[in-house]
Amino acid sequence: MDKPIAAITGASAGIGSVFARKLAAQGYNLLLVARRQDRLQQLAAELEHAHQIHVETCEADLSVPDDMDRVAARLAAESRLDLLVNNAGFGVKGRFYEAPLDDQLKMHRLHIGAILRLTHAALGAMAARGRGAIINVASVAGFTRSPGSVSYCATKAWVNAFTEGLYLDLKSTGSPVVVQALCPGFTYSEFHDVAGIERSSIPKSYWMSAESVVDASLAGLRQRKLFVVPGWKYKLIVGLVNRIPQRLRLVLESRAPHNRARLPERG
Repeated sequence: MDKPIAAITGASAGIGSVFARKLAAQGYNLLLVARRQDRLQQLAAELEHAHQIHVETCEADLSVPDDMDRVAARLAAESRLDLLVNNAGFGVKGRFYEAPLDDQLKMHRLHIGAILRLTHAALGAMAARGRGAIINVASVAGFTRSPGSVSYCATKAWVNAFTEGLYLDLKSTGSPVVVQALCPGFTYSEFHDVAGIERSSIPKSYWMSAESVVDASLAGLRQRKLFVVPGWKYKLIVGLVNRIPQRLRLVLESRAPHNRARLPERG
């Protein structure tokens, strides 16, 4: 029970479940947060048996304020919390002004409100102890814009800016607490299935496994990297996107092949 604790949101599938498995193998006890309790319990049983650790599960929808507050209170009360992975998120498709407003608001509450709330709950104690780390899962989409994905790109850009601001806050006090913005590109998971986006619209060479994304994140954490962009192609994209003229960037963003999967056909 004296082992450090890692808390992971969106832990029931995809990148979140891979983080859980990798961190369990490193000897962390886990606090797993997600909406699907059945999947959490199955994952918890698997990891406790395989690694002789303790896994606590927390069923919560972090786009709901009461659930967000409940998880934040649990984090604030945990003296052994050494790592928080803010991973919960989702995507939708369709033009912003044609898509349901409720989905847009839910995305902003989850990608912005929940990360803000949970980071605040965890970071004060970490800074006071002089130990700990926070990984905020952003996206390559946070550096670009895309028709049919307005809120997703905007909220992930906020995650990048927020994490960079945290880094500067901590650096100003000499705190050793590490913060990271993890910015993956297209990753094999349930994310695109839930969003209703066809994978076939995206060249296979751009897809990465969730395992490789998490490995890059944890390697970057050991090196105290602020931004981790897995994959050389995505590193190249991020490196170039802010160096080209805005007019050219807008043309490239509007013509990206994956946009077809996000936009409904015009009659």
